[in-house]
Amino acid sequence: MTASPEGTQTTTAPDNSKIASALLRFRIFAWVTGVWLLVLTGELVYKYLLLDDADSAPSWFFYIGQAHGVFYMIYLAVTIDLAIKVRWKAATTITTALAGTIPFMSFVAEHYRSQQVKRDFGV
Repeated sequence: MTASPEGTQTTTAPDNSKIASALLRFRIFAWVTGVWLLVLTGELVYKYLLLDDADSAPSWFFYIGQAHGVFYMIYLAVTIDLAIKVRWKAATTITTALAGTIPFMSFVAEHYRSQQVKRDFGV
């Protein structure tokens, strides 16, 4: 709400360029987070189900979880940024944020939320 010269209050329209850039960031990090979560899932299956001893796994496996964690934190930040710009309800924001913790769900969430934002804001 902003004050007009006549002293009345008017509602400002959302800035579609900011929404479009927030949506692009969300889409990129939803995919990056999803891919790293799939890699992490594969690593855990290999390490704990296929190897005789989890300690014999390559030491660089440690970094797969670390990478996913870093990308997930960025995913949370860009999800909250988009949620603020498009005024999602808290439940929508939380379920979208949690999608980065379930294999394949970040791809599903990205698809549905992108379609919703494009439809609602014409970006």
